[in-house]
Amino acid sequence: MPVDDDFAGIHPFRVVAPEGQTLPVVLNSPHSGRYYPPRFIAMSRLSQSVIRKSEDCFVDELVLPGTTFGIPMLAAEFPRAYLDVNREAWELDPHMFAEQLPAFANTRSARVAGGLGTIPKLVGEGLNIYNGKLPVAEAFERIHHLYKPYHAQLREMLLSTRARFGYAVLIDCHSMPATVKAGESNIRPDFVIGDRFGTSASALLSRQAITLLQASGYAVAHNKPYSGGFITEHYGRPSQGIHVLQLEINRGLYLDEKTYRKKARFPALANDIGRFLGELSALPSSYITGTPLAAE
Repeated sequence: MPVDDDFAGIHPFRVVAPEGQTLPVVLNSPHSGRYYPPRFIAMSRLSQSVIRKSEDCFVDELVLPGTTFGIPMLAAEFPRAYLDVNREAWELDPHMFAEQLPAFANTRSARVAGGLGTIPKLVGEGLNIYNGKLPVAEAFERIHHLYKPYHAQLREMLLSTRARFGYAVLIDCHSMPATVKAGESNIRPDFVIGDRFGTSASALLSRQAITLLQASGYAVAHNKPYSGGFITEHYGRPSQGIHVLQLEINRGLYLDEKTYRKKARFPALANDIGRFLGELSALPSSYITGTPLAAE
């Protein structure tokens, strides 16, 4: 099968698991994948360098220090331009495909309209990825062979964390362009903490995340302009013991966005993020659940 061939010899995602998980937190980096299958590049009208505009460059490496505190991480190896797991499974643009999509496909979402469905149509400033229309079978293969296993892995990590600690916190990690501003202000935040406007995580957890980053000297915005995508919305169930925060990192802090080269301060930023994740993960459960656990 084409998708199996695309990732022959390379696993499409990886889990970095410490010897023993010691904290009720899971890290997820769904958009930092940077393995571009040759067949995919051949299907595109764009160069690999241009396609990378949609990539959350090196976010997996930035948050990797968090695993030293006993926090597991899931990270995609496939690129977001190939398949976006921060979407519904069947969020597809009918104009991209040579045949009719199945009736259950969500063809009318705002993300599809913007060219950013499960199989993205565009990257950068409205640049079409593909030379022509794709067979519907291509979408089915990517979703069945990559999307579903990825989410099965993420779900298992969250449920096992909750079973072990009584609750789970998912930090969904992303990056944003250096030019992004917070809402209507002229402030360009270093980080944005998203909690779907208070629905995906406890207010105390969000507040503590913001406070910890600010204490390290960073400008932090809350929910604007990013409140969280499908993963934040889908998995964030505070009433069921699963809290999700989306963490957006300003690429201007660590990356030359034209050359995709790391800046000299990359290690220092990774160290700060690691310390932040360790401090956030070590918070008493009352900061997260609102009710102290008997073990505290």
